[in-house]
Amino acid sequence: MSEDHLGLVAQYYDACSIGDVDGVIATTTSDVVHYFLSPNPGTAPVRGGEHLGRYWRKVHRMINPLWVVDHGVVQGDEAVIEWSMYWTPQGHDARVVTRGAEWFAFRDGRIAEIRSYYRQEPFDTELGGFAYGDRGYSTHEAVRSGRHVPAVE
Repeated sequence: MSEDHLGLVAQYYDACSIGDVDGVIATTTSDVVHYFLSPNPGTAPVRGGEHLGRYWRKVHRMINPLWVVDHGVVQGDEAVIEWSMYWTPQGHDARVVTRGAEWFAFRDGRIAEIRSYYRQEPFDTELGGFAYGDRGYSTHEAVRSGRHVPAVE
C-alpha cells in the first residue's frame, strides 16, 4: 500500500511538472482540495481535480517548476512527504530550489487532500546544514532522489 501511495504522489508531481491537466485529474479525486501555506503567492485553496490541473498548468507556464519527491512516510491512507521544487523566479535566469513538505490524504486509490508546508522565495530555501545529497535527496547537480526520478528534467 505505501509504495502505491508514494508512487501515485510521484505520478502527480510528474504531471504538475509539465502542466498536464489530465495527469493531475488521473491522480486526484474529483473533489480534491489543495491547501497552501500563507503568505506564499496563491494561498487560496484549490478545489476539484480539473481546477487543480489547470492551476498547475498555469504555474508551469509562469515558473517552469520541476518537483522531486525526496522522502516519504505512509500510514494507512495518509502520507507525508518531503519534496524539492526547482523553478525559475520571474526576472531571474537561474533556477532555485524550494524545499517543502506535504500531507496527503487518499480515498479510493486517489489523492483527496493535500496540505502544503513551504516558504516560496526567489532564492534557495532549505534546511541549513542538512546534507541533502549525502542523504539521497535531490540537489542542483542531480535533480532526482533515491525515491523519485522525474519524468522530465
